[in-house]
Order: sequence, then structure tokens, then C-alpha cells
Amino acid sequence: MSRGDPPASTRLKKSKGRTQSSTRWLQRQLNDPYVKAAKAAGWRSRAAFKLIELDEKFGLIKRATRVVDLGIAPGGWSQVVRKQNPKAAVVGIDLLPTEPLEGVTIFQMDFMADEAPAALAGALDGAPDLVISDMAANTVGHKQTDHLRTMGLVETAADFAIEHLAPGGAFVAKVLAGGTDADLLALLKKHFTSVKHAKPPASRKDSSEWYVIAQGFKG
Repeated sequence: MSRGDPPASTRLKKSKGRTQSSTRWLQRQLNDPYVKAAKAAGWRSRAAFKLIELDEKFGLIKRATRVVDLGIAPGGWSQVVRKQNPKAAVVGIDLLPTEPLEGVTIFQMDFMADEAPAALAGALDGAPDLVISDMAANTVGHKQTDHLRTMGLVETAADFAIEHLAPGGAFVAKVLAGGTDADLLALLKKHFTSVKHAKPPASRKDSSEWYVIAQGFKG
């Protein structure tokens, strides 16, 4: 991405039917250099840059042969995996519909459903060596509730990774401000040789999201 002078800000035309919050969101999207860069590069979302930046720092994708993408929609993270490592087999899951991606098996279902883990594991010819999760619960506007709901997803994703990862594998998941809860952090440290937190540059500064990167699954 260019590090030159920022472009002039784009202003939205007024709309009677648009709420104040949606106006702010659209304004931010219009003036977000990562959104513009994602469109130019053909990525499905600006979130693709987050995984690219995490991969540059932690070397997650190159050696991965089987990858599980939790919360795949709209598909940006799986796009990155396939571009960086075209031989990797990828399976993803999301409640939201996701347009097909070459080399990616996609399930439109709830990851929290009892049958979801078996469906994901069964779609790969062997144990995954990378589980990535950009999942976040739908917000209700109550900070503590939103945090608990998202961390519930992270904990379930971690349980899936610990249950299914191949030895030496890695787990990457979005967490919220405050990082990984103490119990979950202890669980990850028990099962992985390295557990770190990172906030990639593509993550908005005003966002509460961070990522936990657990590598070297002990099996």
C-alpha cells in the first residue's frame, strides 16, 4: 500500500432513510485505504490484509497443507491462503452465504451446531495444520455482553483446534480488547509451544479487536 499523502476525504450525500451509525460506517468505508486496496487487488474484504500481515510476521500459511477457516464469509482469508499456498486444501464455515472459491469447501451452517466440527473434519483428507478464525458474534450494543459472546466463539474455536490439529499446527483467532481470557490463555499455553497476541496494521486503530496466534501444537 502506498504510504504517500492520504487522499482527500469523500463525503456522503445526505439520505433521509439512513441512520447516523450507518452513515458513519459508510463514510469510514469510503475513506478507508484498505477497503480501496482490497477492491483494487481483488480481495473480497479488507480483512484479507490482516491475515497477510499476520502471515508476514508469524509464517502461518506457507507450510500449511490443510486449513480450516472459521467464519469464512465473505472469503477474504481463504483467498489469501489459496494465493499464498495454492496446494493447500481449505474448508470453511459461516452462517452467512459465501460465494464459491476454487479449492475451498464451504459449509453454510452454524459453527456452534453439534454437527459442525465433524463436517469440517470430514471435508479434509487428514488433520488440519492451520485453523484460522475471524469470527465475532453479532453485537447487541452492550460491551460486556458482546465481549462474552465473541469470546464464547473463540473458546469453541480453540477447542476445535485442540481436538483436530495435527502436531506442530497453528491456531489464529480474533479476540477483543483485553486479549485472551486467562483460562483460555492457560489452555492454549498448555497445548502450544508459543502463544502471542498481535494487532495487524490493517486492524483499525479504534477497533477493539486483537488476534491470538498459537503455534507449535503439542498434539
